[in-house]
Amino acid sequence: MSHARTFFSAAALLLLGACASGPRVPDWQMNAQSAMERATAAYMSGNANVEKNEFKRAREQLASTGKMELAIRAELIRCATRVAALAFEDCSGFEALRADASAADIAYANYLADRAHPADAALLPEPQRAVLAAGSDAAATAAVQAMNDPLSRLVAAGALFRANRATPELLTLAIDTASAQGWRRPLLAWLNVQAQRAEKAGDTAEAAHLRRRIALVQSPAPN
Repeated sequence: MSHARTFFSAAALLLLGACASGPRVPDWQMNAQSAMERATAAYMSGNANVEKNEFKRAREQLASTGKMELAIRAELIRCATRVAALAFEDCSGFEALRADASAADIAYANYLADRAHPADAALLPEPQRAVLAAGSDAAATAAVQAMNDPLSRLVAAGALFRANRATPELLTLAIDTASAQGWRRPLLAWLNVQAQRAEKAGDTAEAAHLRRRIALVQSPAPN
């Protein structure tokens, strides 16, 4: 199972629900699932053009069903990847569909945008509930660390950062998670945050080390 598909399940946004022993899966489901996975992988690797094209394919497949809830979930998945990479953009695709969104979808969108309330925790995908409900930043970091899915972990870390609740341990966890997956875009974002904090704290040696790591991630492959 791919990380994107695991994330769909963890975020209660799964587009493909048929099991192998059930009826034949319609082509649109397979095509949408595959396109969403490719779009997510492309975004995390830093390939914006591939991500845009694959997401367009996924949305076209979902539109063929006329099911608003599927289009909404796809937009939320896309917004979540941005939060994982600390790209705090307006979730315009979701906002265009908000009128038809469920309470759970709205709660998740609010969580990503740092507008959720503790009472919304019960409506969130299971991995994110403990993060929102955590009474302290340390407890929230522990909840993120307990997540098995790397993308869900980065989404939660990004949500905490956006809420100004990112501990030093959370930064290290996010960096290690992105590094282990080879996800260039979020890795660069989190390394830059950690480098800025080191510089602000006057830790020039650590800041220089982090800047060298950033340069390595950004460097082109040798000929």
